[in-house]
Amino acid sequence: MVLSVAVQMDPIQSINIAGDSTFAMMLEAQARGHRLFYYQTKTLALESGALFATGHDIAVRDESGNHFTLAAERRADLGGCDVVLMRQDPPFDMGYITATHMLEAIHPRTLVVNDPAEVRNAPEKLFVLNYRQFMPETIITRDAAELAAFRRAHGDIILKPLYGNGGAGVFRLGESDQNFSALLELFTQTFREPFIAQRYLPDVRRGDKRIILVDGKAAGAINRVPAVNENRSNMHVGGRAEPTTLTRREQEICEALGPDLKARGLIFVGIDVIGDCLTEINVTSPTGIREVKRFGGADIASLIWDAIEARR
Repeated sequence: MVLSVAVQMDPIQSINIAGDSTFAMMLEAQARGHRLFYYQTKTLALESGALFATGHDIAVRDESGNHFTLAAERRADLGGCDVVLMRQDPPFDMGYITATHMLEAIHPRTLVVNDPAEVRNAPEKLFVLNYRQFMPETIITRDAAELAAFRRAHGDIILKPLYGNGGAGVFRLGESDQNFSALLELFTQTFREPFIAQRYLPDVRRGDKRIILVDGKAAGAINRVPAVNENRSNMHVGGRAEPTTLTRREQEICEALGPDLKARGLIFVGIDVIGDCLTEINVTSPTGIREVKRFGGADIASLIWDAIEARR
């Protein structure tokens, strides 16, 4: 079975192939004989119920600095493809939301991974609230008095934008931090949405675990350890990836989430766990699959394509 696969992603010229999950998925698709078409979100065009994108047929290679070859630019009818991988990075803004609406015009006749309506309905820092029993104390608000009361109650907190990504705009604020009011002013001027604050979890010094679920089943994990003098564990800000296994608590979390993720058509999901606490559920463009394989874990790109092919 040869599939025509369109990949909606950020510019392929700028990716780091050593850690890019989209690239790993493309390599696996090509190895299976599937045809790849690459385009960027900005070229989407919805016309009379048909969805088009301008991009390139593409061949990929696992060679740093020489990782792709593009054919001539062409306009493709995405409704004629078998699969679309929606893999552009956040921010989860109105542009991102609009792209999910446009992709709904072809899904599920063309399988969009992940389901665009469910992605739209599952922002990482809101969807996780469905599983409050696993979470640290959390508040979502832009009200300064509410946030001040939350900090008084919990002392040490993390404040971050509700629709941020990649660790951007994440601040640790201790009970005596004199920047609290000034930072709230900055957030209020910068963001129209509420903010999210959570009780600080000291276990983050031992790592922020990324667990990957494929079609509702735990498939692998890495531990991301923050750099010295850094609260964020994201690898592009200096976090260090290391191999890990799942604890009983983490298995419990995955078993609770799994059936819901599968029912929603969220084939590829990454959850974040610090200590015993679930902090985020990532459904937009999860990462980590190359690191899992590099540390001797499962070939998650292969598992993802098994799940996709089972639906075609």
